[in-house]
Amino acid sequence: MRRRHPTAPGRGRAIRTWMTRHAGWCLAASLTVHLLAVLAFPPGPLDLRVYREASPLVLSGGLYDYRLHTDPPIPVLPFTYPPFAALVFLPLAQPPWTVLVVLWQAASVGALAVVVGCADRLLSNGSERPVRSRVLLWTAAGLWLEPVRHTLDQGQVNLLLCALVLAAFAVPRTPAARGAGLGLAAAVKLTPAFGGLYLLATRQRRAAAWAVVATAGATALAWVIAPRESARYWFGLVTDTQRIGPAWSVRNQSLRGALERLLGPDALAQPVWWAGLALVTALAAGAVRSAVRHHDPLGVLVGVELYGLLVSPISWSHHWVWCLPAMMWLAHGPGRRRPLHRVALAAWALAAAGRLVPLLIRAEDRLPHPSPYPALLAWPGTAYAVCAFLSLLAIAASPDRTPAREAADLSAIRA
Repeated sequence: MRRRHPTAPGRGRAIRTWMTRHAGWCLAASLTVHLLAVLAFPPGPLDLRVYREASPLVLSGGLYDYRLHTDPPIPVLPFTYPPFAALVFLPLAQPPWTVLVVLWQAASVGALAVVVGCADRLLSNGSERPVRSRVLLWTAAGLWLEPVRHTLDQGQVNLLLCALVLAAFAVPRTPAARGAGLGLAAAVKLTPAFGGLYLLATRQRRAAAWAVVATAGATALAWVIAPRESARYWFGLVTDTQRIGPAWSVRNQSLRGALERLLGPDALAQPVWWAGLALVTALAAGAVRSAVRHHDPLGVLVGVELYGLLVSPISWSHHWVWCLPAMMWLAHGPGRRRPLHRVALAAWALAAAGRLVPLLIRAEDRLPHPSPYPALLAWPGTAYAVCAFLSLLAIAASPDRTPAREAADLSAIRA
């Protein structure tokens, strides 16, 4: 008799089984390749250098006069965070540069594991222990997503803040601890503040109040220590997006960035901007409402964070580390077998794992200041916005859970 070859689904199942059984080895291999890549191509973490060199100026004045000169199209890098962030970064000035880079890399990779572990915990609504093999495999894979790579290469703080927000929502039982974690993250960098929508949507009003108290307390502390720099930031620089960088660049993956590349620099004055903003807001509201109704905390959090990245004036590609929890939700959350979920997951894999944005950046940097922006770059440059839109659609269209699972989730929330 002729031996039958295994079908494609059978081979796929066999591969998944093998990876699950050898998840630890997969993570070890991923970390080894990462280490070899760092040794072969040492990163130049410019953002970490800004944190290190600018932060002492919060005590002596001139924090927002600091400039790190780099290459075009962003020839200078200023310090763009609130004064409290400079206070947090003060210890970075102490260790030697090489030691600091190693420690920051290690902390960021550790934060990646925290992000995955806490996202997995939210997937089960805290009613189950995280699936060890799933955490190991997603950590191994997440290490190679473009926003994560970019964060590691630039020495950015995104993974640390993402881990802080997820840990605050997934681990503590008390409202004070949940709110304080979010509040401190928002005091360092404004973008995590969208997590407050998660607390409001899930009716954690006491935690939301604690988040406001923590943010206000951290901001007040910075104001007492550095009143001049605090006044400069909060009364002027906080709304100066031009100081951060060119919004039209493909590096900016927000809705505004996508529209400026498609329609030109006056896109914000056109009705399509307001229509797009209204559409995204309505879709995000529907997604969050659906996730709340289905007792899906990770869906709620992914929905509000993706919405924040879309509507922010500037969302550099390294801000999109939230694509990792989004991909986990699409792969393991309710409705994971639906075609829309699989399409959204494939889109994220193509854009983030395929490193589309760096390819577009290299093409953009070879052009003079693009006006009008080339359509062949503008349309692919909407990648992260399209992925976020598809993800919000998937969350909004999630199916109802079974009564047994719903009862278990309610019990976990009340506990």
